[in-house]
Amino acid sequence: MIPGSDRRSVLAGLAAVGLGGCGPAPVSTSPEVKVTPGDWELDLAALEREHGGRLGFVAHDFGGDNRVSWRGDERFVYCSTFKMYLAVATLMRVQAGQERLDRAVPITRADMINHAPVTEPAIGSTLTVQRLMQAIVEVSDNPGANLLLKALGGIDAMRAFYRGIGDGSTRVDRFEPEMNRLDGDKDTITPARSVANIHRLFIDPVSPLSQDSQTMLLGWMFSSPTGTDRIKAGVPSGWRVAHKTGTGGYGPTNDIGILYPPSGAPVIVAAYYHATSTSSAAANEAVIAQATRLALTALGRA
Repeated sequence: MIPGSDRRSVLAGLAAVGLGGCGPAPVSTSPEVKVTPGDWELDLAALEREHGGRLGFVAHDFGGDNRVSWRGDERFVYCSTFKMYLAVATLMRVQAGQERLDRAVPITRADMINHAPVTEPAIGSTLTVQRLMQAIVEVSDNPGANLLLKALGGIDAMRAFYRGIGDGSTRVDRFEPEMNRLDGDKDTITPARSVANIHRLFIDPVSPLSQDSQTMLLGWMFSSPTGTDRIKAGVPSGWRVAHKTGTGGYGPTNDIGILYPPSGAPVIVAAYYHATSTSSAAANEAVIAQATRLALTALGRA
């Protein structure tokens, strides 16, 4: 976020573009947008009218220090996007000598909840802390997240992690899978706060993460097979995306991460879409892809 910056619209009609079914929609022609350093509103009202629900989106371009946002300061349930932050918190404990990457964690049937692609096959054996982190970031393994959250010290410790990186607003209230249920402000974050956190962890030269920790975590975020039709589908050819998705069964469809062009500075994106319960998963993902296209066009990076 750029303090005290001027807030104004930069789309000049781009947000009026709808999505053609579930596939990529062409971006309409519009007058060239001249981008100068600042913080502007990205008008995504047309996407919301077309597809229903509520979309929160922020993109921060570190090439010119420009940021565009829509509902950037509103709260959204974060679902599994929190698992990237849980991995960060665990890596910081490793750096402090309070945890070990190779520590074996017993996996029991009692740990099992829905979506356990890595932990369920390991019932009766062990997985290392490193493997559990990889599992929660790459494929969103839910029992793995609960095991790491308990090892961290639980809800209070996760809340303290956020406060320790300068995030005074993100809510931490429940374990998986309860945290995915909408209940007031419980387990919510704002898109603007998520972008600021990602900047603090991966871009800021005084990040609390060591270079080795950043490299390990970004490797998992690049390798994740989830959400290929979300942010990844909205970037130009040749860009690479390190990201973490989050999905709720009743509509929430999220994706956060760092976009790396073939050359030049990265762009951080946080997309939280609380779609309607009747909308298809493909349509929800396409909304995030289209918002990404519109943001990169507005920033002059498309």
